[in-house]
This record gives sequence, structure tokens and C-alpha cells, in this order.
Amino acid sequence: MSNPLLVEITRGGIVESGHTGAFAVVDADGSLVLSMGDIARPIFPRSAVKGFQALPLIESGAADRLHLTDAELALACASHSGEEEHTKTAAAMLAKAGRDETCLECGAHWPMLNQRARDAKGPDGDRALQALVASGLRPTALHNNCSGKHAGFVCLAIATGHDPKGYIQPGHPTMREITAALSAMTGHDLSKAAMGIDGCSIPTYAIPLRSLAAGFAKFASGAGLSPGRAQAARRLRQAVAASPFHVAGTGRFDTVVMEDLRERAFIKTGAEGVYCGALPELGYGIALKIDDGATRASETVMAALLTRLLELGKEAKVVTERLDHQMKNWNGLEVGRMRSIAALRG
Repeated sequence: MSNPLLVEITRGGIVESGHTGAFAVVDADGSLVLSMGDIARPIFPRSAVKGFQALPLIESGAADRLHLTDAELALACASHSGEEEHTKTAAAMLAKAGRDETCLECGAHWPMLNQRARDAKGPDGDRALQALVASGLRPTALHNNCSGKHAGFVCLAIATGHDPKGYIQPGHPTMREITAALSAMTGHDLSKAAMGIDGCSIPTYAIPLRSLAAGFAKFASGAGLSPGRAQAARRLRQAVAASPFHVAGTGRFDTVVMEDLRERAFIKTGAEGVYCGALPELGYGIALKIDDGATRASETVMAALLTRLLELGKEAKVVTERLDHQMKNWNGLEVGRMRSIAALRG
């Protein structure tokens, strides 16, 4: 890969390591605003496109028929930490569709360890995991970080008259509708794209960063979308802004940024160093990929882009402090710094 260095890690006053990658920022007209690196190479966006995958839930009328709340719609876009409020919300979504966790096909895993939450809250930072272990119980599919998205898929299937069984398969009517929305938003022909299996077992398709950014520009502005789809995108942005905890969780970057910026930014992380976002006041879409898959670097690049593109006040310290911030060891001593490169900050 020949992508440029975007983030560097220092120790002892010298650069110890770095992260290369690429990003694209596209406006509502589809024009490129800003970019670095190879933005034409298809990448798997993973969970960063959950907002697109939740559009049919609203467009179909399923969200209204089932009286889904802002928190439930936010969870449909989430990669959550498996905290109690997350699992309860996913269960409530399924109950509204007359189902329970046994119909989820995402698999089960333990609540997600969260270094940032641990740093912020000390030994209680991973209390969801600790509580489950202490209870002697095992995790269920509700604890899966994608359970909200999958609960949304089940709600969509039920509300549109389909048996949800096998909804993770590419040929299932619900998954075909989800894939069609993703293809339309990005303008990328997914029938010709490389297809893999995501961590939660649904199909994931390789899409260029520029196409992803263009999709998020549509998501931000409604430009080029039907009235119904533009309204669905707006409703999802508003739901996430109203309930950012449900998109990620305690101390998670998605949550803490949107707690501060609210409707000014819709951002969503994906596995393997992917991050995407929509900036409604500018009509911009953002898509980025870190070559080595490091989340710490993708968060730093997203922070740099938000700082560069938006006029941020003191309330956005959680964003601006990520441009160049301390890295500490277990004794709380500063051992180095992580920072975005100066060219990225503009």
C-alpha cells in the first residue's frame, strides 16, 4: 500500500510508530472536497454503514407501525458495548415485533472491553462485563454489539410480512432490501463487488471510499434522494443525536462526540480501521480507512477531520483533544503521544 502517514505515535520525543491510510470528504453535489491516499480502492465498510442499512426500517413504515423510539432507532445503527441498557433496548425492539432473542442470527459475545471507558471511570469502566461474569450467566445474542441492527432487521421482516428466519442470507427478502439501500446510497453496483461475511454474519461488500463518502453526503443533505428516503435519513440522524449512548456506549468515541455535537455530526465506526460520517450543516460525507485496521488511528483521523471542517467551540474538547493527546501506562504516567499529522489538520 502506498497510502500516506496519517497518525504518528511518539515516545521519548521521537516517532515510534505510525498509521497510514486514506480518506475522502465529498459534498452534496458529489464533488470531492478533500482527500488523501487511494480513495478508489474498494474496502469493506463493515459496521460504518449501519445508518444506510437502517433506512428501510423507516421507509417501509415498520418503525412507525411498531412505534420504535429514538433509542431503538439509534440502536439499529449501533455497534454497542453490550451494557444493560443496550440489551434491554434490543429486547424491547424484538418484543414489539412479537419475537425474542432466539431469532437473532448475529451470535453471542461478551460485552466489549473498553479501554477509553476504563480510563475515564477507573476499575468500573467495564462494569457490564464484570457484572455478567459475577452473575454466573453467559452472554446471549442481545450482548452482541450488532444486536440492535439485527433486531431492526427482524422488525423489518415481520412488519413487511416475511419470516425472519435466515434473514442474514443474501437472498432473503429483507437482506435484499438492505443491500439495495446500500447500493443506492453509495451508487456502487454491489452485484459486481467483492462480497465477504461480516463479524455478525451478514454480507459485507467492498466499496471505494469516495463512493462511501458520497453516500454519507446524501445521508447528510438528502440531495439526490427521494422524499421518503431523505426523511428516513433525517429521522435516523435525529434519533442518534437524541440518544447517542445507544450508538456505542460509556466512554466510546461515537457516543462522546455525538453527546457534544448532537445533530451537527453523525459518525459511525467500523471494524478494521474504518470510520464514516455525515455533517448535515455542510452537506458533507466522510469515509476513511486505516491500513492496519487500528481503531485508535481511525478515531484520531475522524477527530482531525471534524475539527478541520466544523467550527468547534469549547464544548467540543472531546474532539479537539484527540488531535494530539497523551498515552499513559498502567501507573498513569505519560509514556508518549498520539497525534494526527499536521497536513491532515489543515
